[in-house]
Amino acid sequence: MTLRELALQLRALIEKAAVSLDDEDALNGVELFPAWAAGVAYTADQRIRYEKKLYRVVQDHTSQAGWEPDKTPALWTEVAKPGEIPVWRQPTGAQDAYKIGDKVHYPTKEDPVYISIADNNVWPPDAYGWEKIT
Repeated sequence: MTLRELALQLRALIEKAAVSLDDEDALNGVELFPAWAAGVAYTADQRIRYEKKLYRVVQDHTSQAGWEPDKTPALWTEVAKPGEIPVWRQPTGAQDAYKIGDKVHYPTKEDPVYISIADNNVWPPDAYGWEKIT
């Protein structure tokens, strides 16, 4: 077996083991996850890396050029560090709607934090279902 063949074999084992990591550990080892690629069948909750960031699949799909994780929020969400409050983004449906207690910055990271007071919340904080907390 060549060194390259061994490396490819070990890479597959590493990617298989990385699935069991929680998000905090996964964010410390983003390079352990497979890189995004077009033409790959992805399943919901699978994590991949793209441009040094970790993303989670929102819904099953086969990727295509132009559907990169940073361009298609209906298919991908960036994995956030535990305790980090993300910026609000428009949910695409029930699979990524906000739950009661979810916190977001709105409209930018520098703006106030809101907490969802409605379950399955798809509205922006300035419309319905949110309470400003900072």
